[in-house]
Amino acid sequence: MARFEIPEGWTAQAYRFALDPTPTQLRALASHAGAARFAHNHMLALVKAVMDQRAAERSYGVPEAELTPVLGWSLPALRKVWNQRKAACAPWWDQNSKEAYNTGLDRLARGLDAWSKSRKGERAGSAVGFPRFKSARAPRSVRFTTGVLRCEADRRHISLPRLGAVRTHESTRKLARRIEAGTARILSATVRQDSAGRWHCSLQAIVAGKARPAHAQRSSHPVVGVDVGVKADALLVVATPDGTELDRVPAPKSLTAAQSRLRALQRRATRQHGPYDPAPKTKQAPSKRWRRTRARIGRTHAHAAAVRRDVLHKATTALAQQHDVVVVETLNAAGMRTAGGARKRGLNRALADAALAEVRRMLGYKTRWYGSRLVEADRYFPSSKTCTACGRRKPNLTLADRIFDCEHCGVRIDRDLGAAINLARLGVPTPAVGEQGPAGSGPVAGRGAMRETGPAPAGQAAGHEASTPHHQVDQTGTASPQGEAA
Repeated sequence: MARFEIPEGWTAQAYRFALDPTPTQLRALASHAGAARFAHNHMLALVKAVMDQRAAERSYGVPEAELTPVLGWSLPALRKVWNQRKAACAPWWDQNSKEAYNTGLDRLARGLDAWSKSRKGERAGSAVGFPRFKSARAPRSVRFTTGVLRCEADRRHISLPRLGAVRTHESTRKLARRIEAGTARILSATVRQDSAGRWHCSLQAIVAGKARPAHAQRSSHPVVGVDVGVKADALLVVATPDGTELDRVPAPKSLTAAQSRLRALQRRATRQHGPYDPAPKTKQAPSKRWRRTRARIGRTHAHAAAVRRDVLHKATTALAQQHDVVVVETLNAAGMRTAGGARKRGLNRALADAALAEVRRMLGYKTRWYGSRLVEADRYFPSSKTCTACGRRKPNLTLADRIFDCEHCGVRIDRDLGAAINLARLGVPTPAVGEQGPAGSGPVAGRGAMRETGPAPAGQAAGHEASTPHHQVDQTGTASPQGEAA
C-alpha cells in the first residue's frame, strides 16, 4: 500500500484536546481500548502458536513444504485472519468500531516488523525484543482513521466513530477555523488516557500555509546556539556567535518538586492491599483505597509532565519564531542514563526531569513550521570543553566544573554560556579565505572550536556514553542526530 504523501505547501500537525466524556462515553472509550488490546493479544498468541508448531515439526524432521502454513505478519494479513476468527473468539465484536481492532492489529504488525528487522540488522538503534502481551494496566489508547472525524460547529465537541460528539475541556477554534477556511484536513484521531485517568484526543491534520505569525517578534540576532542542561537556573542557555547571552530559561524541576508528595503516596500504597501479595506471591483483588492512592500518584505524575511540557513548548516556540538559525547539540539522552547504577541515581532523575531530548524534537518540527533552520551539532562536538576565545580544548573538564578556565589564554566564562557560544558559531556561514569574522567573535563557523590542542580522539570530549558510531560535522554544521552532555 502506498504511503500518504503530504501535498506541496502543506504541513503535518497534531491538535491535542482534553476530553470531558459522559459516563456512557467513558465506558465506550474503555471498551474500544480493551478491544484493541484483545485483538493484539489474541493474534499475538496465534502467531506464537504457529511459530512453535513449525519449530516442533522441524524437530521431528517434517519437510519444509509440509510444515504448518506461515501466518503473515503484515497488517492486511493479520486483519484477514482476525475477520475469519472474530465471530468465534469475540462474539461481542460488533459493539465497537472496527478501528479499535485495527489499532491492536496495527501495533502487532509494527512490533513484529521491528523485531524482524532488528534481528537482521536492518534497523538502527538498540535491539528490539519480540512483542509481548498487553496488560490491562497498560496505557489505553485507540486510533480512528475512517468514519466521522470532525470538530463540531459549537467548537466544544469532537465527533468520533461509534462515540458520537464528545465534549472538550477547551475550545477547538484553532483547528475549526482552518477547516472552515479549507486550509486544514483531519487525517486521523488518537484517543488516549493519561496516567491521571483523563482522556485526550489528538487530531492529526495537514495544514496549508503554515508560516511564522505576523505578530511574532523578530530578534536582531539571526543565529543563536542553545545549550541544554539539568541545572535549576539553566535548562536552556541561548547565546549568539559574538558571545552575547540572550536568554537563560530556568528548569521547572516539576518532578523534583513532587518528590515529597510522591514518597508519601507511594508509602501509603504499599500499606494498602494492591493487586499482588508478596507473602504468598499471588494476585489478589485490589482494594478501593489502593485504587484511589494509585489514581493520586498518576495525577501527580501527570501534573509534573504538564508543567515540564508547558515550559519546553513556550521556550522552543520563541526560539523558532524569533531566530533564523538555531543550533543545538545532539544528546544521547537514553545513553546518558544507562550506566552508573546507584551512585548516579540523582543525576538520572535530574536528566529525566529535564527531558533534554524533547528540546531538539520540538525544535525539529517548529523550525519547519515557522521557516527557520535547525542545525544539529555532532554528538561528539566538544561544545563545553572548547575555549570561546582561542579555540583550544580542555579535555579534563568534569561535570562539577561549572566555570571554564582556559589555561592557555586565561579566559574565565560560564560553562553553559561558553557551550552555547560555540554552538552558535556552527550556524555562521564560513567566510572566504582572507575574510575576517565579526569583531570579538573568535573562530568562525566552529573551525576554531574544533581545533584540538593535541591528537585527542573525538569521543574523549563526550565523556562516558553509549557505544554508537559517531559522525563528523561538515562545514555547514549539519550532523547526524546524536550529542554531548553539557
